[in-house]
Amino acid sequence: MDYVSTRNSSKNFKFKDVFIKGLAEDGGLYIPKSLHKYNQKDLDSFKNLKYSDLAKKIIYPFIGDFMSENDLGKLVDKSYSVFREKNVVNLIKIGNRSVLELFHGPTLAFKDIAMQLLGNFYEYYLDSTNEKINIVVATSGDTGAAAIDAIKGKKNLNIFVLHPNNRISSVQRKLMTTGSEKNVFNIAVNGNFDDCQNLVKAMFADKSFSNSIKMSGVNSINWARIIAQSVYYFYSYLLIEDKTHPINFSVPTGNFGDVYAGYLAKKMGLPIGKLLVATNQNDILHRAISKGEYNIEKVLETISPSMDIQLASNFERLLYDINNSSDIETVSAMKDIKEKGRYKIDKDKLDKINLDFLSARMSEEEILKVIKNIYEKFEIILDPHTAIGYGSFDKVNIEGNNIVLATAHPCKFPDAIKKSIKLNANLPKELMFILDEKENYDIIDNNLDKIKKHIKEKI
Repeated sequence: MDYVSTRNSSKNFKFKDVFIKGLAEDGGLYIPKSLHKYNQKDLDSFKNLKYSDLAKKIIYPFIGDFMSENDLGKLVDKSYSVFREKNVVNLIKIGNRSVLELFHGPTLAFKDIAMQLLGNFYEYYLDSTNEKINIVVATSGDTGAAAIDAIKGKKNLNIFVLHPNNRISSVQRKLMTTGSEKNVFNIAVNGNFDDCQNLVKAMFADKSFSNSIKMSGVNSINWARIIAQSVYYFYSYLLIEDKTHPINFSVPTGNFGDVYAGYLAKKMGLPIGKLLVATNQNDILHRAISKGEYNIEKVLETISPSMDIQLASNFERLLYDINNSSDIETVSAMKDIKEKGRYKIDKDKLDKINLDFLSARMSEEEILKVIKNIYEKFEIILDPHTAIGYGSFDKVNIEGNNIVLATAHPCKFPDAIKKSIKLNANLPKELMFILDEKENYDIIDNNLDKIKKHIKEKI
């Protein structure tokens, strides 16, 4: 499978380049030139597969000559052996909706599902080279912990995680900062998540710096994460008994990566009806999908911090698609976003988006109310992000098998849970120890030169 950049479709890349670089040198995102598509007969043949075996089938066509099918099988099995759920994810019924629990990995977030695999991909790659790689990643709360758990202790790899200082929950922070591995470095940036993300992008864009440290990235822009996340859309479809009705997914999203994985699954032949983009008050994606107005506003601090984002990086992949794979139009759109802070989506292109996507926005009060209502009716605690996904179905008129992606364990957001239902959502017993462990992180200003200097000193 060949890949191109969303900002230059004339140059071809292989999976190895796409995975190791993460971000294209021209600032664009990698995307496959063509897709392996499945028909109903193919989907029916997947019906009795375990999650890990389904993952092998979905992922292998994307990775080409990066590794053999046998090696991929071993890495998938190794990656998912650390999950508390035998089949990685769990589909439960809450009221008239299904909820797909994606938080049974080591750091209690959906990001573990892709990140464990990426960590093993890096190790596989470095076993056959003499390289050392430095991973630099921005996090709004969950990506960092998942990346650290996947990378910690691996030789020839360092990981630097930038998180917004005092803008993630204490549990999210402690899952990142209480380890003792020598290849893990946490940086608390005095700013918001978009500042962290912009710093990482600027480091990638500085070729002299990024090449000198052999920089790689595991943020949701890394195509390998998108592939891995597309698997659970297929898996949940296979678990639905009544397939006479369309299947729709509500996805709490800030950076557009998780919901884009569903869009990828649909393009590969999975019969998805609608993908509901569920946002908090930082609702740039809702405004873009409902009105065609992709206008950057001030980031608000909310009880769903993983979605406190105003610049949704993966949206560029969708823009490339609706612009009929035109890199020229995509470059123009991204220039408007960078220089003017806004981009107007033409009506014909918006109509194209609305064939696949709907959107909804949830206020703080609405989120707390959903958590309270679900607990009182079903004695199930939803984290605030999942509550956004659940409540968003109430805001749109959509029939069928409605599935909410449960993206994090509620214990990661104790303040929101306590505020809503006056209860503590406890950590799984295997992770209780982090509450008393010493933390290790550096607080640095939102300054590119200072961050680069700090990284160079550590390596």
